[in-house]
Amino acid sequence: MTLRDERDAADALAIVGLDDRPTAHAALRIALKVAQGDLETFEKLLGVFWHGEARSPTRAPAAPRDVPRAGRLLHWDPQTGRMGGASSEGDQPGYSPEAILRHKAFDTTWSPRDLVAMERLLARLARRLATRRSRRLVPTRGGGQADIRASYRRALRTSGELLTLARRTRAIEAPRITFLVDTSGSMDTHTRFLLTFVLALRRAVPHAEAYAFNTSLVRLTPEIARSRGALERIATAVPDWSGGTRIGECLAAFAREHFVREAHGRTVVVIVSDGLDRGAPARLVQAVQAIRRRARRLVWLNPLAGDPRYEPSAAGMRAALPFVDHCASAHDLASLERVLPQLVA
Repeated sequence: MTLRDERDAADALAIVGLDDRPTAHAALRIALKVAQGDLETFEKLLGVFWHGEARSPTRAPAAPRDVPRAGRLLHWDPQTGRMGGASSEGDQPGYSPEAILRHKAFDTTWSPRDLVAMERLLARLARRLATRRSRRLVPTRGGGQADIRASYRRALRTSGELLTLARRTRAIEAPRITFLVDTSGSMDTHTRFLLTFVLALRRAVPHAEAYAFNTSLVRLTPEIARSRGALERIATAVPDWSGGTRIGECLAAFAREHFVREAHGRTVVVIVSDGLDRGAPARLVQAVQAIRRRARRLVWLNPLAGDPRYEPSAAGMRAALPFVDHCASAHDLASLERVLPQLVA
């Protein structure tokens, strides 16, 4: 292991954080270039880091019958103290119930236990977004990349002697996000999960705003504070929940009555809807254009886009797409994870 490897590992941890231990484990193993022969030592040392004591890897459990052994890699899970499987695709380490939940569609049947587990994962995803580092570099006293110009300017104070290097690191900036969540009947199977993510994000990001819309628009931010994030209480504050939808009229009301006051140069507006609008497409286009003119970025999350056969055949959705910066699916946790870079201005 070289000093460069150690710096790469520190940079990797700064990017992924320590909240998601499996991801941090994978990042460290890649950055440190851990060879297969050194894997056991690496796992023991990581166990000391996580738990304060050495833990030896145990024998890998047998693979489930419905999961082929081919393509499964073994890794040490510091959270459970066991060896587990990892997908050969390398998307996320670990073959576990958590990995299964990441790809389970929101509109399928959920057990109470899985619902609780998914709410935890959505909250963790919100924290990741709240602590995501931007591309902007700022001065730091700790580790970071060397800032040569600042170092030379600092050396002028000591008669040209370069005693210490000035450093910069990527800033952590709380994103400014406004969510507009469709609560009409066609979105009913997805609304619980998407609103759970929005509520968790509102707790983690002070500048996040939340609205619900169907046949009318309701600002949820004050209700979230009063209800302490209780989804059931918030649902009662939204008229015509699981009813019809007038997307164009609701978005126009948002642009006219709210976004004029709240508009900020760094605000990312996220519309969460299947685009099935009863109103005139021209009304929706005008509203989307008005929002786009003031927003840093306009993102549309459509749960229907998770189906590879999906095409924006609805007139409103088809008309609005040319004015949307990024359109993506929101049918499972993995699709929400993929859209995170688009939510950071």
